[in-house]
Amino acid sequence: MAILGVYDWSVYLCSCFVLVYTTTQKEEIMKGHPMFLELTKEELKLHEEKNQDYRSDTDPLANFHRVAAWMRLYPNMNWATPEGVAIIYAMKQQDAALSLMERGYEGGVENVDTRARDVHVYWKIVRILRRIRGK
Repeated sequence: MAILGVYDWSVYLCSCFVLVYTTTQKEEIMKGHPMFLELTKEELKLHEEKNQDYRSDTDPLANFHRVAAWMRLYPNMNWATPEGVAIIYAMKQQDAALSLMERGYEGGVENVDTRARDVHVYWKIVRILRRIRGK
């Protein structure tokens, strides 16, 4: 039996839940709020749509690995600051744009142009935060 990663387990568990839900009486398994399954399905759909913008051809979590690799290039950077957070957000958008361009994919939720604009916005926020602090 293959060892499953965290993403694989979450998909497996969600798949099992949906399978159980569709083959069993709702009252037997749904003890929580009736909207819970509806929201879960919406989140699964959104994840599938957005993940196409970030993933590599082989790794659905590639964007997290790439941004973490960038962060490791700056070991003395204090990422736990408002500026650090804004830079991480900009890196996320830049990574998504590069991923789209590399794969020749126009984007499902956003495209290269919207990602580029987001990068500019986040770097302007970095500039504002630095000016407020007198830097």
